[in-house]
Formats: sequence, structure tokens, C-alpha cells
Amino acid sequence: MRIITGKFKKANLYAVTGNKTRPTTDFLKEVIFSVIPDCYQKKTLDLYAGSGSLGLEALSRGASLSIFVDYSEKAIKTIRQNIIKLKCENDCKIYKKRVSAFIKTEPEKYDLIFMDPPYNKNLINPTIELVFQNNLIDKNGIIIVEHSRNEYISDFWKELIIYNKIYGESAVTILDSHNYKGLSNNETL
Repeated sequence: MRIITGKFKKANLYAVTGNKTRPTTDFLKEVIFSVIPDCYQKKTLDLYAGSGSLGLEALSRGASLSIFVDYSEKAIKTIRQNIIKLKCENDCKIYKKRVSAFIKTEPEKYDLIFMDPPYNKNLINPTIELVFQNNLIDKNGIIIVEHSRNEYISDFWKELIIYNKIYGESAVTILDSHNYKGLSNNETL
């Protein structure tokens, strides 16, 4: 696992030890960063961050700040090791919190939000809903979701989807918040 391009190009990253975390492959990173717009001066949020490779790739490509959220102690330790290795401590913050708890209390808005939750745990749609309910994404922001090919983004979000493709056991779905109109008072997902 490595940084693909930018100021940290070709730097190898530490992976989370054990078999509970599935790292984003270099191929999927290439796919994601070929679809999303420029990262320059963007504030990024890496939810279910694992090793932090998506947020760190964004920093390498010019993002101004990357916030990492994960509840696993092993993940937090690995993110910290990777940040120290890349010497980008001033451009990062790490939160050891459950993603839902973080979202409910975070006052900032982000330009790019990466989500790579554990596969097949029904976390995708509830997390997207929380992001919008708590106004976490900038009005022109992008949400990038890596998920199992067996999990689907709710039809409610279909007007926001600008990219959706399956790659082996994984899928990448990208949503543009620009068209978000909100949930009505009696609407639930």
C-alpha cells in the first residue's frame, strides 16, 4: 500500500495489523482519485479511516487538512505511524471515536468525505444520512464511498450519484452534494 502521486508519491504506508481491516487497494485509489475533482486546498474527512490511506492520498495531492476517524485502537496507531512517516502532523487530526458519534458532534464542513466502512454491516446509508442531517458536507462537496458489491446506496440518494462501479468484491460510489434537497419532516430512509 502506497501513496500514488503528489508530494508523498511512492511512500509506502503501514497497514493495520490483523484481518479485520481491509485496506483500499492502489487500484481502487487510482479509480477514486481519477473521478473526483482536484484535492487542492480541500478539507477532507476520512471516516472508518483504517490506515488513513485515502485522507493521506488527498493530502499528497494538495488537500489543506485531513481528519481521520476510526474506533479501532490498531487503526488509530497505524494512522499515527503513517502521519509521522510522512511528516504531515500539522495537516492532520485523528479522532478515536465511533463515526456516528463524531458526525453528531462535529461542527465543521468538509469538501471531500471518504467512507470505507466494514463491508456488509449496513453502515453506508445511515452514515450518508447522518452526514447530511448534521450538515457535515459543503454544498459543493463530494462523498466517496468504498463498499461491498453486495451493498447498495439507497434510491433516495440516486440523484446525487455521479459515479458507481463494481470492481471485484468492491464497489465505488461517488455522490455530489450539490443536488441535495434535504429530507422532508415525515420522510425516512
